[in-house]
Amino acid sequence: MASGLKYGFRRGYWTTIGLILGILIQFLIVAVGLGALLAASELAFGIVKWLGVLYLIYLGWKQFRTDAAPVGIEPQTPPPFKARELILRGCLINIVNPKGTVFLLAVVPQFLDTAQPLTPQYAALAATLCFTDLVAMGCYTTLASRILKLLRSRRHIRWLNRAFGALFILAGTVLASFSHHR
Repeated sequence: MASGLKYGFRRGYWTTIGLILGILIQFLIVAVGLGALLAASELAFGIVKWLGVLYLIYLGWKQFRTDAAPVGIEPQTPPPFKARELILRGCLINIVNPKGTVFLLAVVPQFLDTAQPLTPQYAALAATLCFTDLVAMGCYTTLASRILKLLRSRRHIRWLNRAFGALFILAGTVLASFSHHR
């Protein structure tokens, strides 16, 4: 969203490419070791799932209570940029972001059938994740480049914070309903 606000959609979307690379690196780490452990261990799965539930609900509560500060408007002319720098920045954001790892650890093992070969399943999950992220981040970048500039009132920001907070809490609640597959 920050790149969309700062550079507009076409330039800001380069950050999304980096975000996808970063989440793929996290996905690979989960697929190589931790995901297999969670798929095999009901206790490990349960621990990670409930940590993920609590973390999502915490993020939702925190977002719900965030102060309603209006969005600052950047100058009309976007600053100079290099696509490679935006890609690297996006990649690093996702590599070091524990939310992505917690999400992958808690959710990915539930879609695995351990009686079947894991590699094609991981490939299908990674492709699905990349596609949905490209679409979702495209929407965020568009939102930021066009609509967020209009959010100048505290009331609008407060509504947006509460809506996103409620979505995090809903995601945590849905995650709590997931079960371990055998």
